[in-house]
Amino acid sequence: MPKLDTYLFREFAQATFAALVVLMVVSLGGVFADVLRDIVSGKVPAGMMLAQLGLQLLNYLPLILPLGLMLGLLLAVGRLYRDSEMPVLTSVGIGPRRLLRPLLMLVVPVVGFIAACSLWLGPWAQNYSQQLIAEGQRSLLVAGLEAGRFVELPGGGGVVYANAMSNDGTRIGRIFIYRAQEGRLDITTALSGSLAIDGTERYLTLDDGFRVEGPVDGGRDFRLMRYASNEVRLPDAQQVADEDDPARLPTLALFGDPRPEAKAQLHARFAPPLLALAFALLAVPLARSPPRQARYGRITLGFLAYVFGMNLMLLGTDWVADGKIPAALGLWWLVLPLLGFAAWMYFGDGRVKRPAKAR
Repeated sequence: MPKLDTYLFREFAQATFAALVVLMVVSLGGVFADVLRDIVSGKVPAGMMLAQLGLQLLNYLPLILPLGLMLGLLLAVGRLYRDSEMPVLTSVGIGPRRLLRPLLMLVVPVVGFIAACSLWLGPWAQNYSQQLIAEGQRSLLVAGLEAGRFVELPGGGGVVYANAMSNDGTRIGRIFIYRAQEGRLDITTALSGSLAIDGTERYLTLDDGFRVEGPVDGGRDFRLMRYASNEVRLPDAQQVADEDDPARLPTLALFGDPRPEAKAQLHARFAPPLLALAFALLAVPLARSPPRQARYGRITLGFLAYVFGMNLMLLGTDWVADGKIPAALGLWWLVLPLLGFAAWMYFGDGRVKRPAKAR
């Protein structure tokens, strides 16, 4: 490998890695906030926090990596122009086209990884995340309840104590529940109980017990009743997508699915790697700037191009799913023109116009 290719590849890789690290930290904070909100509301068991965090982040990689690749290349090529390295290279006959080899040495593996995330890892993470949530909602053990220990109900709905619990976490024995709402306390005991699910609503069904209700700040307004069966409402479960939801199906299964939603999902999985290639090619001509010109304006322009392209991709996916765009057309109306424009911009960058003939 020529020394020039090694040097340029190292510059491109370092800047891209730095941009990806910053974007991953920012994205991790947003994903963590979403997962934590679901845990606090009781929709996702607390024990699944790390698993859900990793799976959700893996699902967002096809949207994060193209931006990181584009910003990294903009920073790297912009530095070459700022430090007058590109003019020196151009003066010895090395123009933007000569950058194609070290550029592709970085872009091809990154685009391949984006394709793997979009076509395989992302759908797998989405499906596995839904499976974990569905299993956790059917098990009190996964939800955080343990035999022989006082535990706060999911979502902060009270405190529960169970003397015994089945191995699968669906049945408990000798239960004590304390709840306080709107100035009144509610103490419930039962010999046994089980978890019941009705859609997104979850209930703790208690058998053969007593319930005492009264004021928290004193008074004699207490009520005692004995029951054969009683239900305690738990926080609503998170809505789990059906198993035939196109977002949960593998990519190969979408090819034979005639539904518009499946066709839209198929195009949405093929678009990110192609858009990443287009953004990478656009980064080189966008980074061209005079030595004393600020380079951050070009970075802003590249970021706006990314936002515009990704928003069109998301809107186009909805249009295909709603039948507003033919499934055969899909997202090709966005991907192919953008690829063509990026290639035209790249190979036309730095081209010297022929002087006009004298009359």
